[in-house]
Amino acid sequence: MATSKAFAPAKVNLTLHVTGQREDGYHLLESLVMFADVGDRIALSLSDTPSLSVTGPMGQGVPTGPENLVIRAADLMGVAAEITLEKHLPAAAGIGGGSSDAAAVLAALRDLTGKPVPDQGLSLGADVPVCLAGKAAMMRGIGEDVTPVEDLPELHCVLVNPGVAVPTGAVFKGLARKNNPAMDPLPAQPGFGALIGWLKLQRNDLEKPAIAAQPVIGEVLEAIAATQGCALARMSGSGATCFGLYASAAEAKAAAGELQRDGWWVAAARLS
Repeated sequence: MATSKAFAPAKVNLTLHVTGQREDGYHLLESLVMFADVGDRIALSLSDTPSLSVTGPMGQGVPTGPENLVIRAADLMGVAAEITLEKHLPAAAGIGGGSSDAAAVLAALRDLTGKPVPDQGLSLGADVPVCLAGKAAMMRGIGEDVTPVEDLPELHCVLVNPGVAVPTGAVFKGLARKNNPAMDPLPAQPGFGALIGWLKLQRNDLEKPAIAAQPVIGEVLEAIAATQGCALARMSGSGATCFGLYASAAEAKAAAGELQRDGWWVAAARLS
């Protein structure tokens, strides 16, 4: 029986500019995305009877029915599979956990069956195409425009989620304006300092409305910014996960130790 194992990394939006809204309601985005070396794990095998089991430290409460993006990914490929999802990332946290899981399933079934992925998985969500690419990229439009970015410096980060839900719809609704300025051009082959300098001039336009919905996000950002060596603190996606960037793995690991709180999920990671 054909089987496959896959890693589904956390997706980190280093920037996220909301630059417009289409007539059909979809928001237009620009985002520089990188992927962490922490994430979920997928094991699957082709089967006559589809099934999903969820394990792992963050598996409690994760649905195993047709609403799970993993199941929808297999359905999109037209393939029945037995899937085990080992959850290490918090759900609905702004780091693409469900989208990355779905992308891992799409890629595994593509490789096992030779079938192409329909529309790069865009019908499953705006983050799925960039997660399917799985490496540093510029993401634009409604998620369909993914351009790989080469020659970025190694980044170390700490990821912190305070364990609160942030409804994506409410965050977008809370935007003061929908046609915000686009990102500045990314410098060619930036070093760490140049990249951080550029990032500081960019934004996550969803950060303010997310903080309005869940003020603890502001507390998380303040706590991250206060750690030794933190070059930038920002929220990822629509929240509630925030990140801090550091020049070294040692600084990120030390920050992760400082940021431990009851109810907070904290992980040091490397971005690529």
